[in-house]
Amino acid sequence: MILLILCGIAFAGGGIMLSNVLARSTKNKVKGEAYECGVPTIGKSWIQFNVGYYLFALLFLIFDVELVFLYPWAVVAKQSGWIAFVEILIFLFILFLGFLYAHKKGALKWM
Repeated sequence: MILLILCGIAFAGGGIMLSNVLARSTKNKVKGEAYECGVPTIGKSWIQFNVGYYLFALLFLIFDVELVFLYPWAVVAKQSGWIAFVEILIFLFILFLGFLYAHKKGALKWM
């Protein structure tokens, strides 16, 4: 295990050292600026975003990832029988309760 860790460190460090030796590097003002879609920023770059965007994205990820769990179940649904069907209904019911909770808290309102 120690040999694997040392090999990983040597591989990563070697790649960084090799890129520093072989790659040309120039320092200028433009490279230090924040890059956002190629459009230069006007005014302050550090602004506060509405937390609603973050909550909306998290809810999308949660329900999107949970939907991935339905695909393996759908593949073996006929072989699994009624127990798997009841389990997936419980799973969907819990997801629906999470959706209702998010809706009640207003996390799904877009602005």
